[in-house]
Amino acid sequence: MKTDLEIQKDVMDEFRWEPLFKASEIGVAVKNGIVTLSGVVDNYVMKRAAEEAAIRVSGVNAVAEDIDVRLSTFGTTTDADLAQAVVNALKWNSSVPDEKFKVKVENKWVTLEGEVEYEFQRRATRNAVENLSGVLGINNKIKLVPKIKATEIKNKINAAFQRSATVDANKIIITAGGSKVTLSGKVRSFVEKRDAERAAWAAPGVAQLENKIEIDSEIYVY
Repeated sequence: MKTDLEIQKDVMDEFRWEPLFKASEIGVAVKNGIVTLSGVVDNYVMKRAAEEAAIRVSGVNAVAEDIDVRLSTFGTTTDADLAQAVVNALKWNSSVPDEKFKVKVENKWVTLEGEVEYEFQRRATRNAVENLSGVLGINNKIKLVPKIKATEIKNKINAAFQRSATVDANKIIITAGGSKVTLSGKVRSFVEKRDAERAAWAAPGVAQLENKIEIDSEIYVY
């Protein structure tokens, strides 16, 4: 099992491979496998990239980020201009039913409200917005309104796990009640835990998901 110092070194090395930001801009602290990120970056994309890079590292149990986004004064837009850019981005994304959403922008923070049937639609709205210039953060209040039975949800999630190259379906227990899904069991890494959660969220009908999967780095699959 890796020590906190080894995890810290690996995270910093991973940052050096990431082209979206400079490794020197982000501070890395590790305690009991939990990585805390700090620093200041120019845009929201860099902030997300740092979080994703840390998550990829073996031995990381969780990531807490305290990174600030500070936009340069050059080329900054008003909240009204940013709101219009958000509306346009949602309209141009074929995965997003933009007519179901409400957009609010305050001090460069974007709030999204509305209802969708699938988690991938909610994720697509965030992806469409986070790359826009001028965004400091996103508050995603879009709700999931499923139209499928619990047994069908469980079967679809299990099928997704069986197809996955990164998730060992035999190590994860799926419990479905109504539109709520609970995942439990033990996996090899935080990435596998996250991928299992993403696969479950992608199933139609999932409105709530509780991820109780434990990380056991001593698990090996031959």
